[in-house]
Parts: sequence; C-alpha cells; structure tokens
Amino acid sequence: MIRAMYPILLQVGPVTIYSYGVMMALGFLVANWVVSKGLQSQGKDPEFSSTLVVWAAVGGLLGARVLFILDRLPEFFADPLSMIFTGAGFVWFGGLIGGVAGVTLCIWRHKMSWFEVMDAVAPSIALGHGIGRIGCHLAGDGDWGPPTTLPWGVAYTKAIIGWDYPPGVRVHPSALYETLAYTMIFAILWRYRSVPRATGSLFWGYLLLSSIARLLIEFVRINPPLAFGLSEAQVISVIFMIIGAIMLFKGRVATPATVMSPPLPRAARGK
Repeated sequence: MIRAMYPILLQVGPVTIYSYGVMMALGFLVANWVVSKGLQSQGKDPEFSSTLVVWAAVGGLLGARVLFILDRLPEFFADPLSMIFTGAGFVWFGGLIGGVAGVTLCIWRHKMSWFEVMDAVAPSIALGHGIGRIGCHLAGDGDWGPPTTLPWGVAYTKAIIGWDYPPGVRVHPSALYETLAYTMIFAILWRYRSVPRATGSLFWGYLLLSSIARLLIEFVRINPPLAFGLSEAQVISVIFMIIGAIMLFKGRVATPATVMSPPLPRAARGK
C-alpha cells in the first residue's frame, strides 16, 4: 500500500516547488517536443510548436478555470476574488476546450490548415494530459476513487485537498489510471500518424478514444452525478465521443487517404 504523497518536492526559504506545478510544466515541455515532431513530419516548421503550445497553455488554463467557476457559481458570487485568484481549481474539459480554442486562434492568425495542425497536436494532448495526471496523484488533489482492497490502492494521507478517511482505508488511484490510458492513446496516435489516413483523423481519434477512457475511469472516481446517473465529465465525454465518431466517419467517406511521412534526410532532397 502506498501512503506517502509528495505535494511539495522542494522548499528553500520562501521558495516552494510543488509537484503538481512541476508535472504540469513537464507535460507542456513534452507536448512541445511531440508537436514539433508532428509539424516536421508534415513538412512544416517544427519551431512553430512553441507558439502553438503557448496559445494552448493560455487558453487551456483560462478554460479550465472558467469551467471550475461555472461549476461553483454560488461560491463565486459569494467571494469572486477568491475563486478567481486561488491557485487551485481547474477542470480538464474546460482546459481542453480552452486549449483547442487558443490553438484555433493561433492557426487562424497564421493562415494554416486547422485539420493538419490539429493532427500534429493531437498526440501531444494525450501524452501531456497523462503526465499532468501524475502531478494530480503526487499532490493528492482529490482525483481519487472509492475505497478498494486492491493491492495498488492508495492512502492519500498528505493530500492537498484533505484526506478524511480513517486509517487503513485505501482508494482507487484514478489519476494513475488516466495516466496509463492516455499514454496508451498517445502510442496509438503516434503509430497512426505515419499511415494512410484522412486529414484530421488523428484529432478526431484522440477525441473519441480519450472520451471513452474518461467515461470509463469516471466510474472509479468520486464525482456527483449530473444527469442520467452520469457525472459532468461523463456527460461531456459522451458528447465528445459522438462528435469524434461522426467526424471520423465523415472523414473516411469524404476525404482521400493521406499520409504524413517524416521528411527526407538533407542529402536525399532534390534527387
């Protein structure tokens, strides 16, 4: 049984380094590398990845906070400044919507193909999300599930949210389940980026697969039901699953198969 979490990795005087922040930063750095490789495979400037990631980060953080506030409107109206400027409180699907909106604005400004760029971005979303969930696990931010007797159950005794279970109780480490699921999704998308496919299919495939994963993992997370016995995240997952499936089907029917291959070595170009 795992007991000790590490919400704080290092503290030197007034400077505190939090595990959640470190993993979030690592997620963005890895995402930047993945996007650069995706752009390079399309023959685009790989350095443009940093611009995309900045837009995604700004839009994602704003979107995640906005959905968090919308979920807690009575608390927001009672103390709006506290809700806005607190360091906690981010909702993933709000971050996804905001991040996609930010990247879309960036693509529009640079007059690029939305479908091609989103194909380059899609694997990075999965991998970055998986890394970020490790931060949730280390910090113990409440993303756990119900009690379990399974050998990998975790007691989040140092959780930043507050651990109110009695001694000896372990719960499902749902954040780690998400890390495993999104890493597998990344591997699938990374594999299929170099096979014949319709343009845009990587992003729609990501939307479909990640939504299925979240829908299922949410059954071992403690979140209140919103409708039909499903949580808010599950309702959004179902909507995104439908969108992803429809767009994948439309792409297969209407778009000729294309393949984005790695660029030729410098010596081989022009032959």
